Amino acid sequence: MNISPTDFASLLCSRLCHDLLSPVGALNNGIELLADEHDPEMRQRCLELLSESAKASANKLKFFRLAFGAAGGFGETVDTREAHAAIEGLFGDNHRVKIGWLVEDPVLPKSAIKVLLNLSLIAGDALIRGGQLDIGAEKAANTIEIVVRADGPRIVLDPELRSALAGGRDELPVTPRSAAAFLVNALVEQGGGALQVSPPDAEVLLFGASFKV
Repeated sequence: MNISPTDFASLLCSRLCHDLLSPVGALNNGIELLADEHDPEMRQRCLELLSESAKASANKLKFFRLAFGAAGGFGETVDTREAHAAIEGLFGDNHRVKIGWLVEDPVLPKSAIKVLLNLSLIAGDALIRGGQLDIGAEKAANTIEIVVRADGPRIVLDPELRSALAGGRDELPVTPRSAAAFLVNALVEQGGGALQVSPPDAEVLLFGASFKV
């Protein structure tokens, strides 16, 4: 499926706005409540909610900066500790998803970090009742191999995401929700590699990507 860079940029922006709307909206609501509240206990609760919303907003921005943006400066690699911290901030703080980090390389190419983060985002979102999210990556010579595994009581990977990961071969349109999946496919294809996804009836959700960097 072909999509223009402008349209794809618009889809990514829509995804960012959608994901940030909830915590930023909560910040706005909290400030309005705080302005009208005089009970000390309720004001303290408002401040706690504001702190939680601010932290959630910051964590999402840090993650998206690495997953979609040009984080890492002008170098060709990114510290994997940044990627680990971004994933923990996005999923780990709510204690709904437990993260297993199986990446030993201290740095990885930017394209590999983006694939790893976006696959983790998709897999983590598929754990709609929480569960275990294991993330592994290994670089050998000029080839990178990434594995992301999601296991939980209920796993849902929407057909549009599965289609986007396959490069749109099912002819489903790319939407803001599936933009991250389409980005993964594009990066893996640019590296002359392959992306594997476990079948819909599998008990666990498994992503595997192998490509040159």
